[in-house]
Parts: sequence; C-alpha cells; structure tokens
Amino acid sequence: MNFVMMFIRWNVEPVAFTVLGVPIMYYSLLFIAGTVLSVWILKRVYERNGMPWEHLQVLVVLSLVGLFLGARIGHCLIYEYDYYWKHPLEIFLPVRELPGGGYVFSGYEGMASHGGALGWIVALVIYSRVTGEKIIRTLDAIALVLPLAACFIRLGNLVNSEIVGTGTSVPWAFVFERVDGVPRHPAQLYEAMAYLAIFGGNMLLYRRVGLRRYPGMLWGGMLVAVFCARFLLEFLKERQVPFEEQMSLDLGQVLSIPFIFAGMLFLLFAWRVSRGNG
Repeated sequence: MNFVMMFIRWNVEPVAFTVLGVPIMYYSLLFIAGTVLSVWILKRVYERNGMPWEHLQVLVVLSLVGLFLGARIGHCLIYEYDYYWKHPLEIFLPVRELPGGGYVFSGYEGMASHGGALGWIVALVIYSRVTGEKIIRTLDAIALVLPLAACFIRLGNLVNSEIVGTGTSVPWAFVFERVDGVPRHPAQLYEAMAYLAIFGGNMLLYRRVGLRRYPGMLWGGMLVAVFCARFLLEFLKERQVPFEEQMSLDLGQVLSIPFIFAGMLFLLFAWRVSRGNG
C-alpha cells in the first residue's frame, strides 16, 4: 500500500486577494479575526466586572502596538540579526530589498512570540498608568483571550507554510510543497489546537471563580499552560536558525522557561492571597 497518498499535500497561496495592487495576506486576515474576536470577548468581561469600555479601547491600541513592535523587533534581533542590521528599515516597513536594487512589498516576514510578550508587558505598564486599572486584574482578563489570539496566529503560520514540523510518517502528516516534499508534523496546527484548548479551559475556570477571587491565577495558569505547550511542541519543529543546531534546546524552548517560572510565581501569589482572604 502506498501510504504517501494518505499525507496532506499543503500548497496554499499566502495571498488571499489584492486591493489596488497591494496583496492582502491570509496571515493578516487571521490576525485581524483573532484580534476582533478577542476584543469582543474582552468587552463582555469588562462590562461584567465594571471596567469602563474606554479603558479597553486604550488597552487594545497599546496592546497592538506593543505586540507588533515587540514581536517584530524580537524576531529581527534574535533570528535574523545579521540581515536586519544591514537593512534596518525593513524591521518596520513591509518591504524587502531586491538583489538588483529597489524594493518589493513582502509583508512582515517573521514575528517572535516571546518578543511580542515583552512588548505587550511594556504596553500594559503604560496602560495601567494611563487608566489607573490594576495590572493584576487586567492580566487575568487578558489571560482569557490571549491563547485564542495565539491560535489564530499559528493558523496564519500554517497558511504561510512557516515554522514547519519535523519529518514524520504519521498519516496526518503535511507535505509543505512550498518548503520541500518531506511529510512533516503540522506543528502549527498542533500548537493552534493546544492554545484553543487552553482558551476553553480558562473560560470555564473564569465562569467559576471570576476575576477577583484569586488575583493572578488566570494569568499565571495561562502562562504555565501556554509556554509548557510551546516548550513541548518545539521538539516537533524544525530548528529555525542555524545556530540552534548546536543547542540541546532550541531558542523557543530556552525563552519559554522564564515565562513558565513567572506563571508559577503568579499562581503562588494567587494561592497566598486566597489563603489570606480565607
């Protein structure tokens, strides 16, 4: 029996359509969809907990700026430093310099989730100072939707045939024809499904305990779950940059460890607060 026929051959065109000659990428559409859905859920959470809608608007704007700048700069400095050191404008502009001169629209090729997390933390501190909202309650609210947004981003990576998995012979393997002809783990899909499950679990927990009973628990639990999933699934991904070949753990795993420990500290804080209130 020829098992090759059981593999999923993946060759999706990353461009969904063009507007006035500008290509609109599926990645961008999925990012927008994840953001809009997350904001809609957060709006209901804010209303239920007496938090002003105006504050959420400020949070959305600052979060988008912080996430984008952090994720973009993080990728450029961590994964492609040599290239972007010579092409600094391409860090912020969606273009790529052609070998013979001139530029072509390329979209933003490369985002680092760890950089995005750091950029967002800076944005959150600014948000707290501007609105007076407590950081811990805001973190717990955002913990509800952050895994959902991450799910949509990983689906965008799947459409782009990027961050591919290692070779495998499982029948659900994807052959990313834009990369090579090797059947691979659909690591992007695994990660998206893991984040969706974490989102569902967090929402169920929120319905039971709300935002005030255990401050920091939702955020801490989300950090532990998301980055443990990220750490484990990295074993099924191809290394993204050559220097990782010399490492026992790849860079994504190394950078996940501090977030896991940070999540544990938040969980410890929530436990101590709950004991004090009890």
